[in-house]
Amino acid sequence: MELKAKGSTSIKALLVEDIGVCRLVLSTFLLRLHCEVTLAMNGKEAIDLFLEGKFDIVLFDKDMPVMTGPEAIVKIRAMGETDVKIVGVSADNHAMEAFISAGADLFVPKPIRMEALGPIIQDVINKKTNDMV
Repeated sequence: MELKAKGSTSIKALLVEDIGVCRLVLSTFLLRLHCEVTLAMNGKEAIDLFLEGKFDIVLFDKDMPVMTGPEAIVKIRAMGETDVKIVGVSADNHAMEAFISAGADLFVPKPIRMEALGPIIQDVINKKTNDMV
């Protein structure tokens, strides 16, 4: 499912989260930050979406059915996807190590606050703008 904000930037975000409330909150934050949001329910869906197109940023939950966030990150990095910013998101106290060792760029503990997500999206915008120059 794809969601677009009014005045959307060209930032394409993939949100991989199996819990509906978390998906709603995080997608709302991303839309407020002018991202074009695609939703996936598990790591397998995320990989399938990567085969169809490119994303600028991906937010992965850790524990999901079918395939976990860290498992999917390993596969996405193995596909040669090095330019995408991957952010691990979890309430699990031991998740940071799992995400970083899998190839994530950042880890943000749940519950995510808009103040934490804003600078991450701004970094992606800045990088994309610099790459175009």
